[in-house]
Amino acid sequence: MPDCPLPLETLPKPLQKHADPKAPLPLRTMGAKGLVPAVAAADLATLLFMLAHDPEAAVRETAAKTAEGLPEKIWSVALRSDEVPGPVLDWMADRLAQREGALELVLLNPATLDGTVARLAAIVPQRLAEIVRQNELRLLRHEPIVRALCANPHVLASTVDGACDFCVRNGLTLLDVPQMVEAHKRVHGVDPTVRPPEPGETAAALMAEYADELARDGAGEGPPPAAETEEQSTRKLNITQRVMRMSVSEKIKLATLGNKEARTLLLRDANKLVCMAAVTSPRITDGEILSLANSRTVSADVLRHIYGTREYLKTYAIKISLVKNPKVPLPTALKMLTTLQEKDIKELARDRNVPQTIQAQAKAWMMKKEQAARGPVGGKH
Repeated sequence: MPDCPLPLETLPKPLQKHADPKAPLPLRTMGAKGLVPAVAAADLATLLFMLAHDPEAAVRETAAKTAEGLPEKIWSVALRSDEVPGPVLDWMADRLAQREGALELVLLNPATLDGTVARLAAIVPQRLAEIVRQNELRLLRHEPIVRALCANPHVLASTVDGACDFCVRNGLTLLDVPQMVEAHKRVHGVDPTVRPPEPGETAAALMAEYADELARDGAGEGPPPAAETEEQSTRKLNITQRVMRMSVSEKIKLATLGNKEARTLLLRDANKLVCMAAVTSPRITDGEILSLANSRTVSADVLRHIYGTREYLKTYAIKISLVKNPKVPLPTALKMLTTLQEKDIKELARDRNVPQTIQAQAKAWMMKKEQAARGPVGGKH
């Protein structure tokens, strides 16, 4: 039996004893039957997935059976959660394959792996295929999704044509897919199999040529050089110019695979899909997210992704930065304001650089707290 692809620490501490292969069999069996008290739906799905990789066949079979029999009130909550790991969502999609509502939630979940979407795109009914079609970022980021959509016999021709036309307009043409060839003819008026499009800049070529600059990421990049040489400066400018010449689809690939410098460049792109590809890159770091939360020039879509991702809001510095950022909608910022520590609310009450409503609300919160500390007006009677 292969090892579980997720570490035990993926689960909350109280649940780890039910998934640990070294734990007593009764504990693991209890987990496989879903008999763990007060467990969140998302954690239960993850627990069952991990037990489906248990050394004991009986535990594996029980976990799979439990997942297949989960009531809708549980799986619907679990499959909506963007905190459920991608491999778990993929596994749950197989367990609940006969429930269209479950597959819909998997396709809509941003945490779902592109590979899972591609696998489902080949078999889902028309209504769900339309959901796949509407996720334009995934179409450009992962070519197998387009291929699967084109091969799905349940999909309307209009849906396939719409997906292919969109991809072609954004620089993605797959010459071995007939629907894509026809889309290229519609959009550009030429047969790409007779007159292949001029090869443009590609993410793969850029990354191969500048492997050192574009492959390093995060902490692994090491400290910056003390002074940039003229050669390094010219090379960096050359990379910038080449990225600007890329099609949208190639920029998205670079945003997903490139390093911090590539993401920083692409986050300023005029195309929303490119920006979103950069901010949702699996290689982006919390430090980059903090910088974006502080930015007054970042796009509203990028900020919306940050304050809409619960995992980022667990980092206190990111939350404070979002409250201070005037580009964050006031209702969202005010909701986060009430969760800050008192010392930070005091600072906001004095800070003239934050939105006026935020400053006023912070002052009102402090006044209310001071009045409560003094007790009722007039004292005892």
